[in-house]
Amino acid sequence: MRHLAQLKGTIEGWSGFEERLRTTHEFIDLAIESSDSTMLADLALEGEALLAEAEEREFELVLSGEFDTRNAILAIHAGAGGTDSQDWAQILFRMYIRWAERSGYKAEILDLSEGEEAGIKSVTIEITGKHAYGYAKAERGVHRLVRLSPFDSAHARHTSFALVEVLPEAEGEVDVQINPDDLKIDVFKASGAGGQHVQKNSTAVRITHGPSGLVVSCQNERSQLQNKEVALRILRSRLMEIAVRERLEERAKLKGDHIAAGWGNQIRSYILHPYKMIKDHRTGFESTNPELVLDGELDPLMRAYLLLSVERE
Repeated sequence: MRHLAQLKGTIEGWSGFEERLRTTHEFIDLAIESSDSTMLADLALEGEALLAEAEEREFELVLSGEFDTRNAILAIHAGAGGTDSQDWAQILFRMYIRWAERSGYKAEILDLSEGEEAGIKSVTIEITGKHAYGYAKAERGVHRLVRLSPFDSAHARHTSFALVEVLPEAEGEVDVQINPDDLKIDVFKASGAGGQHVQKNSTAVRITHGPSGLVVSCQNERSQLQNKEVALRILRSRLMEIAVRERLEERAKLKGDHIAAGWGNQIRSYILHPYKMIKDHRTGFESTNPELVLDGELDPLMRAYLLLSVERE
C-alpha cells in the first residue's frame, strides 16, 4: 500500500506539472496577442518556477534505484585516532541530524555508544522520509578529518577517521525472512543518559544472528519489547544489504568489473588546517566552506555523487 501511494503521488505530481505547463503556454499566447506587459512579467516568473521544478523532477529520476524511496538506517563508527576520532564521529552525527532537519526528514536515534573521554564510539540513526535512502546512500564510506586537535596538549595537527554505513529500511518479511531459531537474544542495562528507568532495568537488547554472525543492539527505547523490535528492524536491513551486495558482486564478476570497497577507501576529506576545504574523492567536488557542510548543507555533495553514479551506469 505504501508503494502504491508513492506511485500515485508521483503520477499526480507529473500530471499537475503537465497541466501547469499547458496553462502557462496558453497564457503566454494570450499575453503576446494582447501585449499585456504585466501578464508577461508574471509569466516570466512562472516560467522560472517551472524550470526549477523541471530540474528537480529530472533529478528525482536519478533516485529510481530499487530501494531509493525507502527510509534509511545510518550508522557512524569512530575509526583510528582515539578520542579525536570519537569526537569526529559525534561531529558527523550532528551533521547528519542537521541535514535531516534541513531536508524535512525525521531522524531518530536507535542506538548510541558514548566515548570514554569525549564524542561517541558509534551511533545508529533512522532517517524517515521520501527518498531518504536515495540521498543518504551517497554518504556510505570512510570520512577523513584533518585539524588541530583540541585533545592534544601541544595542539598538534591530527587526522581522524570515521566509517559511515547506510542501509535501506527492510520491509519486514517482504525483503528478508529470519528464522527465530537462528537468533540469540541478550538483555542488559542501558548505559549513558536515559533516565532512571532505562538505567535501572535491563531494557537494552542485543541480538546475534547465528548464520551470518551479525550482532545488533538497541538501548534507546523505554521498554525491552520496543528495543527488540528496533534491533530486529536493523538486523533485517543488514541482512538485506548483504543479499543485495552479493547480488551486485555476482553481476560485477559477470561484467568483469572490480568493486573497490573497504575501510581504507576514504570517500571524502574535511580539512580544517592548515587551510579549509572539503573534497569528495569520488566526484572531485570541492567546497571552501566546511562550516556550512558540517552544519548539514550536504545536498550539493550528494547530488554530485548521484549524478556521477548514473553517468557511470
